[in-house]
Amino acid sequence: MRHEWLMPKLGLTMTEGVLSEWTVAPGTRFKAGDCVFVVENDKAASEISAEDDGVMGAPLVAVGETVAVGAVLGHWDDGLGSAATPAVSQAAAQPPTAQPAVAAPAANVVARAATAFADASISAPAMAAARRPVTPWARKLAQQQGIELAVVSGSGPRGRVRARDVEAALRDQASTPVVAPVPAPATPAASGAPATAAFGVLAGRLQAFTSLQRAAAARLTAAKQDIPHFYLAREVEVSKLRDLHARLKDPETEPRLTLNHFIVAAVGRALRALPELNRVWTAQGMLVLDRPDVGVAVHTERGLLVPVVRDAGRLSLVALARQANALAERARAGRLAADDMAGGAITVSNAGMHGLTAMSSIIVPGQSMILGVGGVRELFRPDPQGQPALQREVMLTLSVDHRVLDGVGGAALLNAVVEGLINPTRLLFD
Repeated sequence: MRHEWLMPKLGLTMTEGVLSEWTVAPGTRFKAGDCVFVVENDKAASEISAEDDGVMGAPLVAVGETVAVGAVLGHWDDGLGSAATPAVSQAAAQPPTAQPAVAAPAANVVARAATAFADASISAPAMAAARRPVTPWARKLAQQQGIELAVVSGSGPRGRVRARDVEAALRDQASTPVVAPVPAPATPAASGAPATAAFGVLAGRLQAFTSLQRAAAARLTAAKQDIPHFYLAREVEVSKLRDLHARLKDPETEPRLTLNHFIVAAVGRALRALPELNRVWTAQGMLVLDRPDVGVAVHTERGLLVPVVRDAGRLSLVALARQANALAERARAGRLAADDMAGGAITVSNAGMHGLTAMSSIIVPGQSMILGVGGVRELFRPDPQGQPALQREVMLTLSVDHRVLDGVGGAALLNAVVEGLINPTRLLFD
């Protein structure tokens, strides 16, 4: 019996998605739970799994196309019933709106689909590469740059190919820079003013924006334009925090604790202590959130993603670290679901490992605050007796949506975070 693959709705606001990958070739059998295709929206790439066993038909939507939620992407056959699946080669040749006219026996589905797959000029190396563990962003980068994944060595777990591996393969290939065309000079105007070239004399390699890059740029531009940001900053002395972290961290045990886990915990505890500040702006009114969830900015090969640690203000430090580490790993592997990045009023964005002193961040759309964290600085300040004393400080910069909180409310939250970091042992027992 013939069934359809539909573009899924991966979030409340999702109206369309990009088909970034078919992971099962036409004519190939798959089992329930196998990933059959990958969909990207403006937040994440999601692997879509089969609910039942079956045989893959020919795709109706090509990789890279953007289609509306609910649109038919392709077909598959469960091999049940006497009704036959239409010949996938004919289905592939017809436009999505056309109705197949010929029915084929279910036993011929594999052979016909294999023929359609061969007609599509898919090479054997590409078929082999489709079965290799590859991050969605690495696969898309390889397609954009014309790199055969079959010849790329993966550096990830179990040989998984990452974007850095594709970039390394690209550097190994001899390439010629693309020179932007310089239009021929136009005839000077009557005034005698010289005509100017559209691009000037520019040389370089032009890279097309991905759908995710365009979507992220649009969302952040809208956030900066629509959300009235204001900024609050405080320096916090973290000597006690660093000492506690040094005593607790153990590279041989899981979860691996970082200073950022303490910061996320301090933010969660602050939201729990000040629940009236745990709110976001909506068109219908101010939404006060029930849980002290905290987003954590994670740098990935595909860009910056923000998974949300659920109930961060009530979790133990170990449970928080375990959840945050799992989310970060899924983010870097391109396996975050849309629900993993939904909700929360605040995000922690830590740039200290990059040597930055401070950072004023753009609020994540849908939230009302983001905390930028700088690196640890060592400097001398006068002690109560006026003598120089070595201090270890971190600059915290809170970006706040002025529609949601005023300066007093933002300061109260930031001060509560600072208090938690100055007395870090409280984070272990609260």
